[in-house]
Amino acid sequence: MQEPIRWGILGAANFARKHMAPAIHLAAGAELAALATSSPAKAAAFQDLAPRLRVHDSYEALLADPAIEAVYIPLPNHLHVEWTLRALDAGKHVLVEKPLAMQAAQFDAVIAKRDATGLVAAEAYMIVHHPQFQRARELVQGGAIGRLGYVDTAFSFDLPRNDNIRNRPETGGGALGDIGVYILGAARFVTGAEPQAITHAEIDWEGGVDVTARITARFPAFSYQAMISMRLAQRQQITFHGDKGVLRLTCPFNAGVYDQAELWLDRPDHPRQIERWPGVNQYVLQVEAFGRSVRTGTPYACPLEFSRGTQAAIDAVIAKAGGRPT
Repeated sequence: MQEPIRWGILGAANFARKHMAPAIHLAAGAELAALATSSPAKAAAFQDLAPRLRVHDSYEALLADPAIEAVYIPLPNHLHVEWTLRALDAGKHVLVEKPLAMQAAQFDAVIAKRDATGLVAAEAYMIVHHPQFQRARELVQGGAIGRLGYVDTAFSFDLPRNDNIRNRPETGGGALGDIGVYILGAARFVTGAEPQAITHAEIDWEGGVDVTARITARFPAFSYQAMISMRLAQRQQITFHGDKGVLRLTCPFNAGVYDQAELWLDRPDHPRQIERWPGVNQYVLQVEAFGRSVRTGTPYACPLEFSRGTQAAIDAVIAKAGGRPT
């Protein structure tokens, strides 16, 4: 039996405490072994989960820990590239929160470092590990809804106007980086197609941060429309509309948190087909998939090249809307 992968977390982020630390703890073949934080109070919540957790008072100290094989990086967005490169230089496999970078070109240094070191590095884009997306991909690409002609999607939540890092341009905040990766990446993953052009983009800005975006795009065989916002009530869905049917994911992005994951398939002269996945934890599946890539070289569902493609689409949306305010 192989030894479990010993994980360390750079920073005691709230998201790491609520989702990724428990996922690492629960995942087969993984052990939550170390945390880097200078706050004993923040460390205590992680130690409740893993009492033998080693706490380092700096990121550098954790990266120097020879017992740690892989690190999870939930730092503010503008720090992701720097600390991913430093972790790879330290010989650690890296799972870094999305968005890994603020522009597509910034992925190139990370891809080069991954290739040079032979380590596994990936963006924590968890939805592709959930069976609802794997099933949607199978159905759409397998012709269950016939010729795909239209995709529409929405993702929104109402974030208070406070000092949250999502509201701060200096930390890489904004709706496109935070949730735009979902609406664009999901369409790319399910269809296997890339956008040819962003034909329309409107972005609402507040204090240098994009808070709402409305997007229209053209893919080779279908049209696409999307809305994201961090200033509207919670909503999420994605629909794939073909000439023989309609496939809808009613809780595509925060399965088990926003609602239960369900896939609805509607076709003429057929009863509605509903598939459900109660209790599936996509964060656990993500950690386990990452571990298989580390241990056996199993191809990862979301390689850096895929994440770079999503960021390139986001870059194109911003450019079509006139660029970032100066």
